[in-house]
Amino acid sequence: QVQLVESGGGLVQPGGSLRLSCAASGFTLDYYTIGWFRQAPGKEREGVSCIRKTDGSTYYADSVKGRFTISRDNAKNTVHLQMNSLKPEDTAVYYCATVLWNTIVDGRLTLQTDHWGQGTQVTVSS
Repeated sequence: QVQLVESGGGLVQPGGSLRLSCAASGFTLDYYTIGWFRQAPGKEREGVSCIRKTDGSTYYADSVKGRFTISRDNAKNTVHLQMNSLKPEDTAVYYCATVLWNTIVDGRLTLQTDHWGQGTQVTVSS
């Protein structure tokens, strides 16, 4: 059974950092492209980042580029999202997902997802 579990969310002040983790069970993460998307109340789902299975290429939405870093830890079957210089507009529930394909158009990252976890809340506020 494919299962993804996100962790690491919380409340942080603007300018602060958080590291989200996505732990997989039932499958090997590095056989898949893995992405993160987020959803804030009343807003559309937004692709944040992904890391491809083939060559480890990484992709970011313009809204987070230069602040967020996605990485794999194959030994722990985990993908991380390091988030620095957080802004109030980063507040959302963050989900990790297996990704079937991804594109970037006009700085927006689109992820076609297959499986995803229950999400972890990130709140950026003073």
